[in-house]
Parts: sequence; structure tokens; C-alpha cells
Amino acid sequence: MTAAHPAFEHLRSETIDSLQVTVEEYRHKKTGAQHIHVAADNNENVFLVALRTVPHDSTGVAHILEHTALCGSEKYPVRDPFFMMIRRSLNTFMNAFTSSDWTAYPFASQNRKDFDNLLSVYLDAVFFSRLDPLDFAQEGHRLEFAEAGNKESDLVFKGVVFNEMKGAMSSVPSQLWQTLCKYLFPTSTYHYNSGGEPEAIPDLSYEQLVAFYKTHYHPSNAIFMTYGDIPAAEQQQKFEDQALHRFERLDREISVTDEKRYQAPIKVEEAYPLTDADDLTAKTHVVMGWLLGQSTDLHASLEAQLLASVLLDNSASPLQHALETTSLGTAPSPLCGLEDSQKELTFMCGLEGTEAEHADAIETLILETIEQVADKGVPFEELQACLRQLELQQREVGGDSYPYGLQIILTALTSATHRGDVIDLLNLDPVLERLHKAIEDPEYIKGLARKLLCDNQHRVRLIMAPDEALSERKQQAEAARLANIKAGLDDQQKQAIIDQAQALQARQLQQDDESILPKVGLDDIPTEMHYTARESVQQLSAPLTRYAAGTNGLVYQQIIIDLPQLSEELLSVLPYYSICLTELGVGDKNYLDTQRWQAQIAGSINAFTSIRGASDDVQKVTANLTLSAKALKGEQEGLCELMQATLQQVRFDETGRVRELISQTRARREQSVTGNGHSLAMAAACAGMSPSARISHRLNGLEGLKTIKLLDEKLKDDNELQAFVDCLSQLHQKILAAPRQYLLVAEKDHLDQYQQSIEALWQADQTNGGNAFELAPVSEQIKQGWITNTQVNFCAKAYTTVPVEHPDAAALSVLGGLLRNGYLHRTIREQGGAYGGGASQDSNIAAFRFYSYRDPRLGETLDDFDKSIDWLMNENIEWQAVEESILGVISSLDKPSSPAGEAKQTFHAELFGRTREKRELFRKRLLDVTLEDLRRVASTYLKPELASIAVISNGAQKDKLEALGLDIKNV
Repeated sequence: MTAAHPAFEHLRSETIDSLQVTVEEYRHKKTGAQHIHVAADNNENVFLVALRTVPHDSTGVAHILEHTALCGSEKYPVRDPFFMMIRRSLNTFMNAFTSSDWTAYPFASQNRKDFDNLLSVYLDAVFFSRLDPLDFAQEGHRLEFAEAGNKESDLVFKGVVFNEMKGAMSSVPSQLWQTLCKYLFPTSTYHYNSGGEPEAIPDLSYEQLVAFYKTHYHPSNAIFMTYGDIPAAEQQQKFEDQALHRFERLDREISVTDEKRYQAPIKVEEAYPLTDADDLTAKTHVVMGWLLGQSTDLHASLEAQLLASVLLDNSASPLQHALETTSLGTAPSPLCGLEDSQKELTFMCGLEGTEAEHADAIETLILETIEQVADKGVPFEELQACLRQLELQQREVGGDSYPYGLQIILTALTSATHRGDVIDLLNLDPVLERLHKAIEDPEYIKGLARKLLCDNQHRVRLIMAPDEALSERKQQAEAARLANIKAGLDDQQKQAIIDQAQALQARQLQQDDESILPKVGLDDIPTEMHYTARESVQQLSAPLTRYAAGTNGLVYQQIIIDLPQLSEELLSVLPYYSICLTELGVGDKNYLDTQRWQAQIAGSINAFTSIRGASDDVQKVTANLTLSAKALKGEQEGLCELMQATLQQVRFDETGRVRELISQTRARREQSVTGNGHSLAMAAACAGMSPSARISHRLNGLEGLKTIKLLDEKLKDDNELQAFVDCLSQLHQKILAAPRQYLLVAEKDHLDQYQQSIEALWQADQTNGGNAFELAPVSEQIKQGWITNTQVNFCAKAYTTVPVEHPDAAALSVLGGLLRNGYLHRTIREQGGAYGGGASQDSNIAAFRFYSYRDPRLGETLDDFDKSIDWLMNENIEWQAVEESILGVISSLDKPSSPAGEAKQTFHAELFGRTREKRELFRKRLLDVTLEDLRRVASTYLKPELASIAVISNGAQKDKLEALGLDIKNV
């Protein structure tokens, strides 16, 4: 029997072979707290504590509490223990999330001392938070005078979450989702925006925050989840000693109510703000949403996933095909798919780039397409392919973005939140088996379509139309609200606002005693860098590099092609070639048949290009194109055939499909600006520093977005479309003739067999050299202001520095963390109100970048970037701050990925000359960095007169941007 700590009772355990884990379920005897432990042979241990948080308004109480709880606790009464621990730790993941019905605090670490340190801080932060009113003012919202100390100046709202949500709600997909939920869930918590609506956030009082904390942040309402090789009883000892023994059971159950069902579908129309658009034509969204069954019912959930896959999985799926090919809109809605993270499932689909007058026709198109599936069904092979995709998703060992253990935990969290069966939810195999039998009946999928969608009356049709005056009306309403507040203030109340601002500033500037927080030091860093060695290199018609990895029954294959020298015209179509290569037909198959073939064989297949500077000179670039795919082991031979056909027989004669792909890509790129604004601003600021930085900005950055908008319009002309397709074909012929090599990642026992499949297909592989890819050297100072539809700003400033082999690259990498931790976090986030800000060295392009994210300020932030250098040069900085920054860089270098991901990353690093020896040398140089080194590299490279600047903002800020000396460009 699995051992539990005496304070806990063991409920049950079950081994899940497909995940290679054992799931153990426990309950704390006194409080009823739940503990789910996922035992695995993995030293990257993960902890998460989640609280069911069920708000009844859109003030963002759960979100603001998530921020404020991390600002000091009983045992660690410092102002910012969360951010302090990030830099005193070797964590591989550390964050906090607010979902629509839970708030979670997860972290991961491979170091046991570090894990215990973080656990102590997290437990105290969650269960014994101080909730200082000044922290609420900083993180949530507060009133300040626009001119500090001047009672006659205007009032303004400030606050980190207030500005974060202004940025988040600039995103059209976020607005669509929130508005659809408002109508799909008229009575439950999902009716509200748990993150907070900017208009409602100032309604939240400090007293309401504290009351919410007392009822929701209690062990009786908590779910503890752990993953890794630390035994459950050992974890429970710490839970008990550091938190749980101080609590009694809470006589209240917090839960989400079931939604009341509509008796007939409803139709609604709302507006979203769109400023700085040339015109409002074809900017409307039409989305339909259905409320389905309970997410805790695994069988119902997988049935809904199967139906969603049948309808939307790829371009050959009936509903996806209808949405992609209709002339009623430009692209399928970003909301298309099944949402399974809430108590009840929702299915959504629709179109963007349309007009309100087409709403009836769009609704008819969607309903008739679903009705067709309900009447005629779909081929058995397509149902099998959908289930095969579900099986692959279940088996794949992740970890490339989040730690793998955290992925498993978050999958289980929805069920745990709603008191479902967590073990059942994680063990898909028995239900998949049942579904494999069920689909043998041709009536099965027809019945699902009819039951879940055709006959389901809880349906909403939403029209979201653009309104160019809405943003201004919102700003006027906010200004009027602030004016009314000010008019009602007496002199004493005005002074209280000034006093609070001064008290907050004093608190932000105070030096806390960080020694009360636990830490790891340089002595705790592993002496050697983890390295994934290749199993062998075989010489076939071209080199084949093999890696043996624990892939849990999956195989990963890549064809890597050296890019040849390209003309300006062919270089400009390179990103579109990568998109089209795996989305068009091959041989005698049109793109629909090819998509079906892909779905039957591969978990994914895609192409991408990589252009990087040399490790000793970023002005010298090399580049390649990679065709990458994965499949279950039984499909490896078929995967080889699919990849060969994709590369050798792609059909660029499907011109209508090419036009659709460009239109869809444009739509996705336009929606991504506000979520990725800091990266886009940094890319723009660095575009004059190296050839690879310039081409990245030009093809995939803001310049690329501008280009694809023009291209999308141009391709409406058939002659232009044909000329474009001819360019793609020319580029393809050059790529086919270029030298190539292969990459194979799989379990060791299968490598020889898989190699034979590759060898059999590619034995007659003939390529020739030609001229190698080159780009002209680049050196230019950039000063740009980019105008787009956003309520917040993204600021970037960049300096030319050195490549990774240069001895100064290590010091510059450490410098970024020091400036962020010691100065920028305080001035840009805490005082300035931005959601984030920092600095970093990118040695691949030899650039040092400052950035801010979702920022209410412009010029002041750019000034703060410069002031951080003054702070470095003139303040008395202790060694501990340098050590913490070194820890942060080493931690990011040593962060593990999935077994397959580590193999692929190592291969591609070495392909571009980043050998093991060079990476080890860089790591060693990091450990030798001193404060003097940091000051020396700052004075050498970060000279303000040499800075390049790029800012993303909105049209209302145009005068300010011009006053900063920036060239104005419209996205």
C-alpha cells in the first residue's frame, strides 16, 4: 500500500501506462484538502496548489488577489518574495495563474534544496499572505494625480492588473471569448471576466479582496498537486508542518453552479473598438457557440473532442473546409474549436473578416454543414484518424514549453476543481478503446452531431462589429468618472491620495532584508551542462543523424535543407513557402485528400526556416529549411512516404488554396500583435544590427505583417496570384536541388528499422551545391513608432553588442538580469504600472534589448531604460545581486525539455556551429562574471546616443511618438 503521512488518508492509486506514471490520491483528514501525487521517474519535480475561485462580478478580484498574495507573507514579510525567489532559485518554471474558476501557484525545479525553498515560500504566500493595502493599490488599482503632489491636476487610474487587462482586452479574440461567455453563461461565474474588465476593476475595494481571500484561500478549498520522484509522504510532511496543522475544516463548499439552459437559441450583436484602421470593411466577426456536457465526464468530453476533430481538425474536415472556402469572410474565427477547461464544455465556430449583413448566411452555412454530418456521417478512416490523434496527444512526452509534469497536472486540474475523478480523466486508454468500437457503427457520429449540436437549443450567435469611436467613448467615460470622483473630494481626501502615492513610492524604494528568504547559490549549480549526445551519424545518400530518446512510442523525423542563395524576390516569398509546403496537395492528390492523408499518418507535419549569424560573427549568416513531422511508431514507414511526397510532389497549381492560406495567415498575424507586442517591438529595434535580425523583422515582424496585408489585397487579382505562385515554384526548385540531411529521434530499439525505411525511399537522392545563402551586412540605427489597435504601449530600446563566442557575451547576458531585478522591475512595473519590463542580451543577433509589456507610459519608460545604466554605474551593488543574475541565466540554459525536444535542440544548435565545447565555455564564463565586468560592458556597448528605439502604440499617441523623434509607421 502507498504510504501517506499520518495527517493524510490514502484514497487510491492507479498506474497509467501510456503516461508512464502512477497517480495517487490523498485527502487531508482535518481540513479535507485534496492531494494528487503523480509519481514518476523524473527529477524535475513539480508543485502546484490551486484554489477554487468563483467570482460573481468582473472586478478581477481573483486575479488581483493572485498578484497581491505574492507580495509578502507572515514568514517572509518582504515586499516582493515571488520576484525575489525567481532570482534566488534554479527553478525550471515559476508562475501564478488565474483561470475562470481556479487560481493556481505552480513551480518546478530539478534541485531538491531549491524545491524545498520554493515550497516554503509558496505555502506561506498562499495561506498566510499579509495583503498589505499598499500592495493592493500597486497591483490592483489606485487613484493618483497626473502631476505628482498637485491636487489641481487630473486624477488617473493606475495599477498593474488594471493596465494588464487593458492590454489583454485590446486583443480581439479575448473580447470575442469574453462576450460569447457572457451570453453562453447568463447565470454562472463564467458570465464574468475573472481577469477583470478595466471599467469594473476600480469598483473593487480592499475589504472585498480580504473577504474573498478568507473564504477562498483555505485548505478546505485547496487542491495540492505534485509530480516527480519525491514521495508523496515527504511532500505531505511539509504541507502539514508549514501550513495545514494551523487550520480547521471550513464549513462551506465553493463550487461552480450548472448553467441554466436556454429553450431556444439567441442572437446578439455587440461592438469592439477598432482605431487606426483604413476602413471598417470586412472587419466584423460572426461566431456561434454551443454549451455541451460536463468536462468531468471523460466519456462525454472525449465524444465532444471527437466531434470537434471530425468537424474542424484540418482543411478537409467538413466545417473547417466550409469556413475556409466561403466568400462570406476572410478566415475561420480564432475561436473555432472545443473549450474543455471549464465545468461545462463549449463548442465554437465562425468567421472573421465579414459583415454583419452576412450573419444569417454564415449561420445557415454552419448549421447546414453540421446537419450534413448528422445525416450522412463521415468516412470510417477519418474517424480512425481523429482517434489516432487523440492517442498521440496522450502518449507524447511534452516539456518543451511547460515542464511535462506541469502539463499532466494542468490536464487533471479541471476535473479536480469540479470534484471529478482525476485518475479517470488522465487515463484515456479505456475510453479510447470504447470509442474505437463505437465508431464502427456508422450511426454513431451522426448521432453525436445531432445530439450535441443540431438538437442543442443552448446556442448563441454573436456578431461583433468594429466601432472606431468606441475606444474614444470609453476613454471619455473614464475621464468623466475620474472628474466626478475628483469633484466629490474634499481637501483632506485629496491629501489622502497624495499621501498614499508617497507611501507607495517609499515602500517601493525601501530595501528589504532579503536574507530571510531561502536561496541557492553558485555552489548549488551542477558542475556540468546536461548534454544530449547523438546515437550515431549514418552516411546514406545524405547524412542521417540518429538520437535515441525516451519518446514513449513516438518517432520524430526531419529533413534539413541548406538554403541556397536567393534573389530579393524569392527571399520575400520564403515565409509563405514554408506555410504552403505542407498545406497544398501532393502528386495526384488535391489538398483535401492530402490533409486526410496527413491526419491518418502524422501527429503533425510542418516546415520552417532558420536564419542565424555565425557564433563568432553575426554578419555572416547560414540558413536552412526544415520539414519536420512526428507519428506513432506504427506509422513510421507511412511518415517517410508522406514527407517524401510533400517535398518532391507538392502542387503549387492550387492557386485558390494559396490565396486562402495567405488570407488566413494575415488574419492570425493581425490578431497576434497585442499578445506579442514586446517581442515585435524588440525585433523592430534590432532590425539594423545584423542580417538575421533584419530578415526576421522583415519577414515575421511588424514589417512582415505590413507586407502580408498588402500581399493579401494584391492576390485578389488572378494575374498577381499566378505570378506569386510562379515565385513559390521557382523557390521550390532551388530548394529541391540544395544539399540536405536527415534527423531521426526515436526509442533506441527502433532506430535501425526506421533508418531502413528512410534509406529505401531516399537512396536515389541527388542534389547539387550551388551558391550558399548570403545576406548583405547590416548596420543602421532605428527610431520607429508603430501605430496599431491597442490600449497600451510596448517600448523597446536596443544596442549593438557581440556574438556568443565573444568573451563579453557572458557578462552582457548576466547584465540583463541584474538591470531587471535591481532597477527595471521596480520602475517599469511597480511604479510605472506596466505588466512587465526588463532587459536581455541576444547573442544570436549581437544585440542588447530593453523592453516593456502592456505599458501605460512611453517616454518615461525609455528614460527609465537609460536610468538603469546610471543606477548600475553609480549605486553600491552587492555581490548577491550579481550572483542572482548568474543563477537566472544558468537556470534558463539548464532548463530541460522533452526527450525529443532536447535531441532536436542539440542537433540544430550544432548545425549552426554552437558545439558542446562552445556552450560549455560560455557556461563557464557566466560563472566567472564580476560586477566590474558588468560595468565595463555597459559602458562599452550601452551608449545612449547609439540606441535604436521601436515603440508600438495607438494613433492617439502619434504626437508623443513624433516628439520622441520616431518615424511613424502604420501596422
